[in-house]
Amino acid sequence: MHWIAPAEKDTATAALEKRLWDAADQLRANSGLKAQEYSAPVLGLIFLLFAETRFTDRRKKLEQAGSSSRRGSRVDDPDAYHAEGILYLPEVSRFGYLLNLPEGEHIGAKVNDAMREIEKYNSQLAGVLPRTYHLFSSTVLKELLKKISEIPHTVDYDLFGRIYEYFLGEFAMTEGQGGGEFYTPGSIVRLLTEVIEPFHGRILDPACGSGGMFVSSARFVSEHKKNPSDELSIHGVEKTDETGRLCRLNLAVHGLEGEILHGGHINSYYDDPHTATGRFDFVLANPPFNVNAVDKERLKDSVGPGRRYPFGLPRTDNANYLWIQLFYSSLNEKGRAGFVMANSASDARSSEQEIRRQLIESQAVDVMVAVGPNMFYTVTLPCTLWFLDKGKTGSARADQVLFIDARHIYRQVDRAHRDWTASQIGFLANLVRLWRGEALDYTLGGDETRAKIEEAFGTATPSVAKDSNERVQLFAAEERSAYGTDGIAYHDIPGLCKATTIEEIEAQGWSLNPGRYVGVAPGETMSDEDFKEQLATLNEELERLNAEARVLEATIARNVAQILEF
Repeated sequence: MHWIAPAEKDTATAALEKRLWDAADQLRANSGLKAQEYSAPVLGLIFLLFAETRFTDRRKKLEQAGSSSRRGSRVDDPDAYHAEGILYLPEVSRFGYLLNLPEGEHIGAKVNDAMREIEKYNSQLAGVLPRTYHLFSSTVLKELLKKISEIPHTVDYDLFGRIYEYFLGEFAMTEGQGGGEFYTPGSIVRLLTEVIEPFHGRILDPACGSGGMFVSSARFVSEHKKNPSDELSIHGVEKTDETGRLCRLNLAVHGLEGEILHGGHINSYYDDPHTATGRFDFVLANPPFNVNAVDKERLKDSVGPGRRYPFGLPRTDNANYLWIQLFYSSLNEKGRAGFVMANSASDARSSEQEIRRQLIESQAVDVMVAVGPNMFYTVTLPCTLWFLDKGKTGSARADQVLFIDARHIYRQVDRAHRDWTASQIGFLANLVRLWRGEALDYTLGGDETRAKIEEAFGTATPSVAKDSNERVQLFAAEERSAYGTDGIAYHDIPGLCKATTIEEIEAQGWSLNPGRYVGVAPGETMSDEDFKEQLATLNEELERLNAEARVLEATIARNVAQILEF
């Protein structure tokens, strides 16, 4: 299926974002600092403006309530703000106070004091806020404060979150990527969230980065008319201390709190600070791809049924199947997971194939989505989205996996970047819901999503299905009337989706590559781009196999040498 959405641009917001970025970039130009050194101070000031906007709104309500209350005013009571998930700001910590400081003041020292006072009154931010503003001249800081103050104060809070996420993405592009780590674009995070549907429960991200998965989950809950702070219990792990602090700051920007554990002494391969095994309703993650040099000797006590690595350790020097098992083992008996993974993991051979077989036979693999190139900010690589659902075990679709090819569904943002529109995300998520027999949800995408779903699936005739997919199509047909989806039923669409049995997957060497099952639509041929993508994936797998062969060759040579010594 080809669905190339026209590029859309909010010119007013884009112009504001560019002005803010240009001002922020002055910090780098005038200080000589690297992106990772000036990103936190910039984000700290944006955070402060957002915090003051929410604080001021709450303060006005308390002033109104205080005028008619016998108890008197609570405008200066921190607990009155904390009860609503809002940070309390003493006067010297308010954005307006800093903005109006005279040029002669040492503004950097004043901002540092402001951050210190915020932490004093809001314990969840202890040790989180940046205090390096003394490194910048008062002139540069004054200009930056003025530019940030241009963010409209009357708009809803989503604009602040959007600008904050824009800056996270810009810093990601400036810093580049390292160690297989990539900032996750918002549209990919949004699809992960829509498919696992985190309405209520405990949510884990053991490679949480700046916390985008948590923010997206909270937005999902909020759009369904619930309070995220009441519905979600947030837990994260981040090995980089600076990024972990950024995650906590990101949560605070959005009025959230979570148990985020971070620092160089915490590593999700070896450590389990949340005692995660079997405890979480949801797992969302974008782990670093193809990490090597993990010390497997330290993992041996965590291998086996009911432990963190239930299916064993891969022999190859690659951590992809360590991450996959961590996500699986963290789920409770009804838990769902959604995560980003390198394409090579879907077809990896040898010991990784054996682990994948066990995972598939556990019936927890739910949906696999192929994503095309250019969706990430800093790299062009395609990827695959994996979805696990332990709750489907024993259901009518227990021995089924849904494969979706979304490589030709996108919006071309610019020459080098793509994303998904809200309607495209809604379409893909509702495709999954249709297959699951769940109620369709047009909260995201609205009428355009509805029209695309009806166009694609409104002519289904599942009762006459004759192939091995008959059971799942009949299941969808039986369930859809209960949810008001009469006339719409899941069916396979060449080039888009295919519901496949575990028996068929076994026949394909336990591959979870959507391209092996979905095929191409009638009349379509493989494009040059598809060929290049497949060639790149095959080349990546070849490189990995060659590396494994070299290790085996060295081991054999060493063993032969030892034998000859005798």
